[in-house]
Amino acid sequence: MNQFFMSLLIIISGGFLSLILARQFKFMKIVAVFLLSAGCFLGLIHAVTKLFQSGIETVSFKYLNSFSLAFQIDGLCAFFLVVIFLVSLLATIYSFHYMDQSEKATKIAAHYFFFSILIASMALVVTASNIITFMLFWEIMSLSSFFLVIYNPQSAENRKAGYLYFVFSHVGAMFIFAAFGIVYSYTGSFGFEAMSSLPDTAKILVFIFSFIGFGSKAGVFPFHVWLPYAHPAAPSHISAVMSGVMIKTGVYGILKMYVLLNFHTPFFGNIVLIAGVISGVLGIVYALGQHDLKRLLAYSSVENIGIILIGLGIGMIGVSSGNPLMAALGFTGGFLHILNHSIFKSLLFMGAGMVLHKTGTGSIDALGGLIKNMKVTGAVVIIGSLAICGLPPFNGFVGEFFIYIAGFKGVTLDKSAFVMSCIAIISLAVIGGLALACFTKVIGVVFQGEPRTKVAVDVNEKGPTMLFSMLILAGVCILIGVFPKLIIQMPINAISALGLGFDNSLLEPFTQMTGNITLAATIFLICFLIVIAIRSFFYRGKTITKSGTWGCGFTQPTVKMQYTGSSYASFILDFFRPAAPLTEDHPIIKGRFPEKTYYKSNINDIAELNMNRVIVNPILFLFDKLRWIQHGDIHLYIGYILLAIVLLLFFI
Repeated sequence: MNQFFMSLLIIISGGFLSLILARQFKFMKIVAVFLLSAGCFLGLIHAVTKLFQSGIETVSFKYLNSFSLAFQIDGLCAFFLVVIFLVSLLATIYSFHYMDQSEKATKIAAHYFFFSILIASMALVVTASNIITFMLFWEIMSLSSFFLVIYNPQSAENRKAGYLYFVFSHVGAMFIFAAFGIVYSYTGSFGFEAMSSLPDTAKILVFIFSFIGFGSKAGVFPFHVWLPYAHPAAPSHISAVMSGVMIKTGVYGILKMYVLLNFHTPFFGNIVLIAGVISGVLGIVYALGQHDLKRLLAYSSVENIGIILIGLGIGMIGVSSGNPLMAALGFTGGFLHILNHSIFKSLLFMGAGMVLHKTGTGSIDALGGLIKNMKVTGAVVIIGSLAICGLPPFNGFVGEFFIYIAGFKGVTLDKSAFVMSCIAIISLAVIGGLALACFTKVIGVVFQGEPRTKVAVDVNEKGPTMLFSMLILAGVCILIGVFPKLIIQMPINAISALGLGFDNSLLEPFTQMTGNITLAATIFLICFLIVIAIRSFFYRGKTITKSGTWGCGFTQPTVKMQYTGSSYASFILDFFRPAAPLTEDHPIIKGRFPEKTYYKSNINDIAELNMNRVIVNPILFLFDKLRWIQHGDIHLYIGYILLAIVLLLFFI
């Protein structure tokens, strides 16, 4: 594991040097980006190598002369390390031109420091092999990402996002602590390997607590409330890492606990699948109703976590039902979607970052016509949108297709497995249709049509490193979609590390089927592009006249005579009003010559409405009442420390 720790050392050194070199802005950025990128690249090479090799690497260190910090890399860890290092590498490169405000040199230097800590801590979380190690780096990961969320602390909105994230991170951590506390109370050990010896009742309780805790980090409904605030608040490349990678550590935690408990009851699969269905459907419904581009993408992450959980839930049901093919297809589809989502969602956040960087706004209804001046950004966002909708020949299709097949294999079973499989299939179809509507709205309103406000006029897409990262991610979306066989072996190797005893040859016919479908879609797409090329060839040199289309009686149409994001989505959202209530604000139009009016709408997240009332507001109220403890007097702080030591002596 020397190469792994060397990569982390390079990454962290880049973060520390950014603080030291903060006064030399350009040199600081070059050093930070180079070292973070080099460390991520080295870690990526090592992770890919380990993923395609058998065997487990382990290492441990003494911590405080009492505890052991233990790490191991197997196929499961290596798979998540590939996702972490790949996205972090491209996000780091993207940041070079995105973080170009020299007047904020100190803030940007601190950003690179916390970014390096976040990357390293995520890698150490997925390689931790005992409770102490896991929770130590889990907390470091949560704290470093918190400081990245509040990048602009002078903004009240950013502070609120940070508070929400902090509260939900630590409420989730308390549930994880509770799960590990139950484990320790039965085993007296901090090792993961002892979990399989727990009584069945304790295993169920541990899984429920850990699912709530890890689900909070993953953004599973209803624990996702922090997510649509934190992602828009953070810089766009950080949003890409948090959405594409960090929330997957929550999925990793759920998977890890499932494997360690070694208790294959249908109950676990049903919990995961139902949570996935609810998260998937409501996540995309709330995304469809958003007016801010990054907030829309944040809710879309809730949807995609739902798809991942549907795949993993089907896999767990397949294991408990003794159906190895259903289990293998479900887990493979879930793992593929973990990888694919990290790619196309990072691409979409970076595209949104380019729009925000050049226009100064993320308001969907303030944009329009951007593709005329931002052709590369528009093209890669279209590719990312097609991928996230699960259309071939793009990478999103591959994972979702495996999950669909797994669901249909479950239809042959009886009782609850049959019902759950039907629910999974129907919900995937609903999610796919809503996703198509959602990202048609993004492309149509943001990039097509005419500029709705001045900020969308005369924009550009300068920033070579930003374009480079987006083009690489777009290329990977196409490469995986066109040649799925190149990538399917990665999740297969990761699943092998779960120790569930699958025969990899079971998946060969379905891998071939997926390749045939994507090949047919590729041929169709190539034919379409050839027709466009031929048309362009014959029209070259010819005069193209432009004139207004029929205005339905309006002789002077304006940019206001276009669909807005609200009007486009209104008919769909009406159907989901019980789960997504809509608040509207518009005065009644009166008289023959009415005055200028306005219309505002806001879709309400039912989880946020209730979670704020039940969890967030009481905790903030408690913290506010404890504010008297912080006097700013060093003598009192020393007294607190001495009091804590005296109290601890009673328990030692």
